[in-house]
This record gives sequence, structure tokens and C-alpha cells, in this order.
Amino acid sequence: MRISTSQIFGIANNSITEANQEIAKTQAQLSTGQRVLTPSDDPVASTKILELDQSLARIEQYGKNINIAENNLTLEETTLQGVLNTLQRIREITVQAGNSATYTASEYTALAAEVDARLDELQNLLNTQNAAGDFIFGGYKGGEKPFTGTVDTGFQYNGDEGQVRIKVSESTSIATSDSGKAVFVDIPAAQNTMRTSASAANQSNPPATISIGQIVDQDAYDEFYPEDMVITFREDDEISPPGKNFTITERSTGNIIQPFQNTRYSPGDEFTVNGVSISINGNPNSGTTVSPATIDFGGGAAFPQLFSANNATVDVTVNGVTETLVLDADVNNATDLANLLNNVGNGNATRLANLGITATATGFSMPVGVNFTLDNVAGPGAALVNAAMDLTPALTGNARVTSTDGVIQEGDEFFIDSTPNQDVLTTLARFSDAMKGVDGSQESRDFLGEIVADTLNNINNAQTNILETTSDLGARLNTLESTKELHLDNELVSREILSDLRDLDYAEAASRLSALTLVLEAAQATFVRVSQLTLFSRL
Repeated sequence: MRISTSQIFGIANNSITEANQEIAKTQAQLSTGQRVLTPSDDPVASTKILELDQSLARIEQYGKNINIAENNLTLEETTLQGVLNTLQRIREITVQAGNSATYTASEYTALAAEVDARLDELQNLLNTQNAAGDFIFGGYKGGEKPFTGTVDTGFQYNGDEGQVRIKVSESTSIATSDSGKAVFVDIPAAQNTMRTSASAANQSNPPATISIGQIVDQDAYDEFYPEDMVITFREDDEISPPGKNFTITERSTGNIIQPFQNTRYSPGDEFTVNGVSISINGNPNSGTTVSPATIDFGGGAAFPQLFSANNATVDVTVNGVTETLVLDADVNNATDLANLLNNVGNGNATRLANLGITATATGFSMPVGVNFTLDNVAGPGAALVNAAMDLTPALTGNARVTSTDGVIQEGDEFFIDSTPNQDVLTTLARFSDAMKGVDGSQESRDFLGEIVADTLNNINNAQTNILETTSDLGARLNTLESTKELHLDNELVSREILSDLRDLDYAEAASRLSALTLVLEAAQATFVRVSQLTLFSRL
């Protein structure tokens, strides 16, 4: 077989190159300590190594999540312990206050001052923030202070009922917060109670406020319970001489609670309604001047003939009651329309009576303050609504006509809502208020005695609720601990398997490197000798 010079050089070059590559690969393995450097080194092992790397990355992230959860829950646990300590001190003061035979009015004032200080401390605890700046009792609204308000104006919970959760394993997520509503607001009260608030739509500036209130006659309030009350400021002209006045109505029926119709308002004056003592402070916005509201049919202008034999309909809704009026006769003017709407034979007269409105040639007339809507116009009645009834009506008074201009502004409103629960801040505030009201009379001492009994029961309920939450926190912390240990075990097993698949056997690699080096040196020496076997060397 004839071997050319170029073949000799080519074979030598390939051999030396392959030997160099194997040496370089072995040196890289020795320097990194890894057997598999590229997927081509071991495709099956490479796939498993990738899966194990991803699993270890998830375990690492879960470990970080567990640390965050532990920090948040530990902070909450510490905060709840502080709340319990504060409530325990309030309990001691409450027991002291029950000895009304020996304490003077000034001593009760001193006790009330401490309760107010403890109340501020408690409110600060309820507004605790974590390391990220989130309020831990705000639910999902962690960026908004959950508990606001004062002893004078009452307290509001601004958060929601959500619990922030964090995933700590493939199948487990842990709540790392608790809603302040569940822990501190939804606490069963000793007796039927109420909460006060101002409408968010009030226009007074600065806002007028309503006091936190006291139930001074439990029997009277129990008889009214569970109804709610609405305090509405009316137009100044409702009383003589004109001035600010209000009406108190039952929310569900709208009935006026006697004698609270057009009661003259004096800032800060207390008044009692259905056993509830309340006061309003500030300058509430008065209602607008009221006169009967109408929708003009068109000012008596001549109508085109809109329909005759073809029936049409239009829905009229007044204060949530809807009637469908039938339009089944010739209409050429406002009088024809009024006669049609008052027709007994087609039932329109009965329908208008059900709605509590009347129709004449001058238009619809309705009581003050109703919600009036024209809707679902069918057939030729559409032309009636668009042409005959002027849908930019001349409205006067306090009517709400939702088919046109929206809602006309009313006076400020305040609410007294019944509730079976009483938040912990309100319990302390009402206890403080009762002590401040002791004036030496037996009546004031008797009332304080009732408040003391209620306060002790309410504090018991609050402590029970908080202890249940604390117990649940302990269970969650135990879950985190066991999950952390499970992750450590999984990590250990995964790293052992990963080591078997990827880590290098240094002894074997060192021996292989020596062998490869010997092969390279042999190839180089052989090439030197073979390259000299030419005819030219024999000349």
C-alpha cells in the first residue's frame, strides 16, 4: 500500500489534535471537578442534572419564602402578645372602676386618662408594620393604615378580610397575615350594640363628625334592634326661623322616628334615640330647597301623531317599583297623552297609582326625593319618549331622576348601624367615656356599673378571639418548621444524586490525563520519525 507524504502529515495532525482535545477536556474536568461539562458528554445524565438543578433552585426559593413567612408570623405573634398585655391592664382598670362606691369623679377622670393612653398604645399595635412597610393587619390593603379614628369620632377599619399567603412548597401555601377585621373587629358583643359613621358622600368641609355613641337604655335599643337609623340634614327652611335641622329615619322603611323630624341642630348637643345617645359636631351641609318635582311633557306644544292602533310600551320605575305603561291610542297633544296615561280600561290608571305618581297635561308629578326612571321603550313609544316627553325636564326640588340629570345633592347623612359585634377599640373608648361621665350622681354611677360589666365581657371575648388567632399562628409556624426540615432532607438527597451524576472521580481523571499525555508524546515522537522516511533523505 502506498502512503503519500500528505497522508502521513494528515494522519499525524488528526492524531495529535484528538489527543490534545482529550487532554484539554480532562484538564477542564479536573479544574471544575465536574464529569459532565456538556450535554454531549452524557445526554441521559445531563437531563437528570438539569432536573435536579431546577429542583434545588425551587427548594432555595422556598427556603427564602419560609424565612419571610417566619419573620411575618413571629412579628404578628409578638404584636398579639402586646395587645393581650394591654387588654390585661385595661381589665385591671375595669375591675377597679367597678368599685363605684369609693371612687370620686376626679379619680374616674384619672382612670379614663390611663385608658385613653392605653387606647393609643393599642391602636399603634393594631397598625404595626413589617420590614417591608406593610400593615400586618390590613388584609390585602397592606399599604393603607387599617385602623383610624379617635375616641371622639369613633374608629374605622380601612382594610379588607384578605390574608396574604406565600407558597412554601409545591403543594403548601401559608397565610402570613391575618385580617384586622377578623381579629379585632368581629368580636361578639356582650349585648346588642351599634356603630356610628358618616356618609362618604357628605359635602361639609371640614367634615362634620358623629360621636362614637353610647347605648344608655339597653331595653329600648333591644326593642328597636336590628334596625338601622339614618340622620339626614334637611334644608334650612324646614324650620322657623331657618337653621340647620335634621330628620332621623329607619333605614329599611324610611319611616321618620318621632319626634326627630326637622329637629334643630346645635353642634355637640347630645340626643337620645331608641336608647342610643349620640352627638354630631361641625357644620354639616344642609339639603337643597325642596318643592314637588315634575317631568314636562313638552310645555303643551302641539304633538305630531305618534301612534294609533299599534301598541307601544314604556317602563316607569319609581323608588324601585316598575310598571309597564301601555300606549295604545292616538296622541296628538299633551292632553291626549295625559288621558292615555290615566286610562282605566287599559290599566294605566292602576299602574300610576301603584307608582305613587300622577299624570296631567302639564307632566308627571311625584313626591319629593323619588328615584324616577324611564326605560325599555318599545314600539312607537320611543318617539313618544323622545319627542313628547322632554327628557331634559324642568326639575325643581330634591328629586332624583335617573333618566336625565342624575342625583340632586342632598344634605349630609350619618348612620347608626346595628351590629352584634363590637371592635376592641370601641369597647375601650366607650368605657373611657362612661368614666368621664361620672358626675357624682347615682344615675351616672349606675350607668358606669352597666358599662363595666359589658366591658369585662367584651374584653373576655376579645382575648378569646386573639388567643385563638395566636394558636393558629403557632400551627402555621409548626408547618413552616416541618416544611423547612423536609426541604433540607430533599436537598440533601438531591445533592447526593447530583454528585453521583456530575462530580468527577479525580483518581480516574488523573490517570487518564497521564495516559493521554503519554499518547500525545508518542504520537509526536512517531511523527518526527515517520516524517523523515522520504526518498530525499536517501539521496
